[in-house]
Amino acid sequence: MSSAKTITSLDGVITDLDTGLRQLIASGYQFVHPRDARGEVVEIVGIRVHDHVVDVVRLNAEDDAIAMRMPGDEADILSPRRVHWQLAGPVVEVLRRVLALPEDHTPGSLITSDPPDSAPARGCWVSGGRGDAKWLPAS
Repeated sequence: MSSAKTITSLDGVITDLDTGLRQLIASGYQFVHPRDARGEVVEIVGIRVHDHVVDVVRLNAEDDAIAMRMPGDEADILSPRRVHWQLAGPVVEVLRRVLALPEDHTPGSLITSDPPDSAPARGCWVSGGRGDAKWLPAS
């Protein structure tokens, strides 16, 4: 993916796409690169497990990305049945918006603390394609 596009962060600083990816890494995202049968990378998947949620960013092309925040107990984070928040669109817009997500609650919710009966997410398994999987611990 080219780094010619820009991301506008909440503080008004305009940065390039590479800086946006570095911001995801600095926020605790870990990346996996699912591959096809020939071993070629088919997408870039960033995953961040924290508190009671899992945040996932899937980059397919400059104009095709999706980000989601889902409950920490979601069984399949690449095809979740439940999501708290989701956005699809160009990589630049998706990265800008996911970096702006509140840390302490689900967007659109007035609840800012963890539910009393739920345990914090400790990590998740992510399929790497071709029958393998990787455990990503919570940050």
